[in-house]
Amino acid sequence: MPRKLPTRAEAAAILAAHRPLPPPRPPRHAARGLSTVMKELDAKFGQGPETLQTRWAELVGAALADRSEPVRLVKSRTGGATLELRVAGPVAALIQHQAPLILARLNLFLGEGAVARLRIVQGPLTRPPPNRPSSGRRARPPLDAAAEAALTESLAATPDGPLKAALRRLGREVLRADRP
Repeated sequence: MPRKLPTRAEAAAILAAHRPLPPPRPPRHAARGLSTVMKELDAKFGQGPETLQTRWAELVGAALADRSEPVRLVKSRTGGATLELRVAGPVAALIQHQAPLILARLNLFLGEGAVARLRIVQGPLTRPPPNRPSSGRRARPPLDAAAEAALTESLAATPDGPLKAALRRLGREVLRADRP
């Protein structure tokens, strides 16, 4: 036998007598509780190699930053930490020679006595070095105005477009190579 439903007035009276539970509140943000823990960990262990990787070129210079990278910072019980550096090829001798200067800059950045030693490991870097022109080769000077005008005049009949731009670049390089 089907159950009889309450009328509208009876349903209102039931709802007025029995107050439902409030909807659940959303959980607190994890960052609120995590920020205090992170501050304590930072005070205890200091900054890691991620901070050094972002500022590495400023700390050691562009020439060494292209050929080396900080891997990890190993804390010591007795004193300062050991920074492990991955170095590409024969640059290890140069970094070993400049170790006191690098340590002084690191301690200036991280705090006095934060890094006591460098551990140099030769191996491939995780990122390729940027393509920079070698310092031994000079950039060629631009063409003089007469040669540029002669090149433009010889290409006057060629319609504008990528072919003309490519021919102009080729002509400039050929004329530069002919100069003493």
